Amino acid sequence: MDIDTVIEISGTLVGLLYLYWEYKASRKVWYAGIAMPAISLWVYWKSGLYADFGINVYYLVAALYGLWLWRKNQGDARYAPITSMPARILIPLLAAFMVVFISTGFILDNYTPSDVPWWDSFTTALSVVGLWMLARKWVEQWIPWIVVDAVSSALYIYKDIYFYAILYGLYTVVAIIGYFAWKKKMQLS
Repeated sequence: MDIDTVIEISGTLVGLLYLYWEYKASRKVWYAGIAMPAISLWVYWKSGLYADFGINVYYLVAALYGLWLWRKNQGDARYAPITSMPARILIPLLAAFMVVFISTGFILDNYTPSDVPWWDSFTTALSVVGLWMLARKWVEQWIPWIVVDAVSSALYIYKDIYFYAILYGLYTVVAIIGYFAWKKKMQLS
């Protein structure tokens, strides 16, 4: 087995831990959120997914922010409350998505050899929004992840990153289940 495959499998295993802890709304999600981007940088660079490479730097910083925020906003250091996203946030989030999507797509299309600049930009921009929503522990954070995970799975098949394609296919299913599980937890609290 070559080093690229070992790195991809390692990232997949950490990604499974991330998925489990996200579903459980556990603070541990942020520890996996620090490890997985560090591993994934190599995978995405080698595959020419430059926006995915770049977003992993954001993921590292956002994981530190999410861990800090979840600890700060709770009485019990293990659990922050799951809440619903305020309606007033929707337009700014859509605007942020559009700015990241268009600017990243333009850069990838004009300044990199990427053969999927707009798809790479789309999943990156939506991931920025989804991770920010996760840091706030809003139940709606699952909605962008459902879309990102499904599109990413197809993109990774196209780019021959098969372990990540399987992982993101699984992420899609768990994101759907996670949405309903978090909604139930929110209603019970």
